[in-house]
Amino acid sequence: MPEFYASAIQNTESALCDELRELGFRSVRLNRGGIPFRGEWSEGWRACLESRIAQRILVVMGRNPVSDADQLYEAAREIPWTDFLTSQQTLSVNCVAVGSALRHSGFVALRVKDAIVDQVRDLEGERPSIDREDPDVRVFVYLANNKATFYLDMSGQPLHLRGYREKSGDAPLRENLAAAILRMSGWDQKTPLIDPMCGSGTLAIEAAQWAARLAPGLSRDRFGFERWNNFDEEMMQSVRQLRGELRAAATGQKPSIVARDNDGEVLDIAKANSRIAGVQLSFKNPSILDLQSDGPARTLVTNPPYGKRLSSDDEFLGKMGAVIRRLHGWRVAILSGSSNIERAIKIPPINSIPLVNGDLDCQLLIYQID
Repeated sequence: MPEFYASAIQNTESALCDELRELGFRSVRLNRGGIPFRGEWSEGWRACLESRIAQRILVVMGRNPVSDADQLYEAAREIPWTDFLTSQQTLSVNCVAVGSALRHSGFVALRVKDAIVDQVRDLEGERPSIDREDPDVRVFVYLANNKATFYLDMSGQPLHLRGYREKSGDAPLRENLAAAILRMSGWDQKTPLIDPMCGSGTLAIEAAQWAARLAPGLSRDRFGFERWNNFDEEMMQSVRQLRGELRAAATGQKPSIVARDNDGEVLDIAKANSRIAGVQLSFKNPSILDLQSDGPARTLVTNPPYGKRLSSDDEFLGKMGAVIRRLHGWRVAILSGSSNIERAIKIPPINSIPLVNGDLDCQLLIYQID
């Protein structure tokens, strides 16, 4: 059976591992940088459709020891790329090289590209074109300790591009990072959830889709594997059937999910995005400073303004911290890009997980308010 690899945002590997196991994938094991699993080719298709946290789904095409450029070229030539690529299609090759004799990732990518296009030319008499932006076939090479692993990217565009976010605020949160944050927060998909600084609504929308078991890839028109040369009519019908089964498996949203923001224009963007995503949310305009803890305990998950992109003054943070300390019995998860946020809350988190949001180093602060 093929071996697949679900790549992960740094420090979300455990969340992705748990997700893939819950989704019923086989031979799933925790690994730094991403999660390997095995299955038929259809399992790779299903992972593209169902994973909320993965960045990409890759399939391993080969592993070879390589110590020089010639060995790298020959190792790449041995892989049957022409099963997936013709001279009429486009190609891109990317590489990460660490701890190896061949240290320049651009040179490694170039030699692998040469091996692939030479193989196609030998068969068809023509070479495929290179397209770095939107190729039909994406190849990735990981060269570590003089061992090359060759991958085909099944995803095409990154999986965080769900298709529902036509507009966003000033500091958008990637959809797959939002999904990882929700899982790491400890939310059980049943407890009422609120994002009091929702921005374009990504956290609330991801929560609603997760609770409804609505596969995130259903809004995507096409994945990378659907552009391969070997993707025939029978496979196309199988993917259509899989999409239909996943739509039928959606249970409908159950918990109350509230998206709040004191910026009315941003809230309108969140409303439009939720309609495209096919989920129902409750939208409210008050500030987080007006949040009350009356009623049953909830889970609060939010990505507040911080850092280089958005600013928060000390007075606002002090008031926000006082509000959070009053949410007795609540679980609170805050993606913090500033140490000022943790200082303002004044109580120690039960967990603090380092994450990267775009180009910003952050901490996911998790609190259980006594």
